[in-house]
Amino acid sequence: MQTRPLGTTGLSLPILGFGASSLGQEFRNVTVEEALRSVRVALDSGLNLIDTSPFYGRGMSEVLLGVALKGVPRDQYTLCTKLGRYDLQHFDFSARRVAESIDVSLHRLGTDHLDIVLCHDIEFVPMQQIVDETLPAIRKAVAAGKVRFVGFSGYPQKIFRVIADQAPVDCVLSYNQYTLQNTRFAEETVPYLKARGIGAMNAGPFSARLLTNAPLPAWLKEPESVKAAARAAAALCAQRGSDIAKLALQFSCAHPDIATTIAGSANPENIRNWARWIEEPIDTELLEEVQAIFRPVHNLGHAEGLPENN
Repeated sequence: MQTRPLGTTGLSLPILGFGASSLGQEFRNVTVEEALRSVRVALDSGLNLIDTSPFYGRGMSEVLLGVALKGVPRDQYTLCTKLGRYDLQHFDFSARRVAESIDVSLHRLGTDHLDIVLCHDIEFVPMQQIVDETLPAIRKAVAAGKVRFVGFSGYPQKIFRVIADQAPVDCVLSYNQYTLQNTRFAEETVPYLKARGIGAMNAGPFSARLLTNAPLPAWLKEPESVKAAARAAAALCAQRGSDIAKLALQFSCAHPDIATTIAGSANPENIRNWARWIEEPIDTELLEEVQAIFRPVHNLGHAEGLPENN
């Protein structure tokens, strides 16, 4: 699989990474066998960046990954986990919890080091704590050899400049904002990151199933106009004998300044399809037609986190 450099870290990441949120049963019930096969298929398919969090399944994702990765040589995959978010409304970015969270993740994942640690969904807390307390605490773990690279993740584009203007970070992760419908991450943030040598990672190419043929989750916050446009775009793709998910994945993985796009599934067949799709050329004519459908709702989204962080 094609790879790209992650900023100035020296890491080379696959353009498609494996998101392990589904292993935590965030979207449906998953059997242990499904989870283990998904990880094996992802690695066999070249998706050797694995992204997880203690939030996913409240620890279940990390535990199952630890089982699935047992016996796999450590230099065969890049491991990214997060800290600070532990339940829907439970956030703790204190220095004490940073140290504890890293040690717990190491134990669950069965490894002696984490390649990337991200502060998870920082828009839900006063962000100055991230600068003053959280990131310095993670740097101590770097000095101890437990962590290689440090960053943060979130949804509002404002957060990336607020943090990176004040603290050194190696990489960031944006989600649902470099898709067929919403390209704010590439337009507003990626040039800023590139100029600073900060690695850019994208997650959610399907925008929480919006850009698939699957039923939309009840919690999806996008405006009805966006949902209607997505249904129209999916119908057009079907008429052309294609799948909107294929076009969405190809589009998100194609940006040359975004190191990787992370997609998650506990269905091994989905992962095989994704690996095949990104090796195929994108249908530029279909892409133009789909983008025309989304033009009236381009970059429309929703607010996430504290009002002052949006």
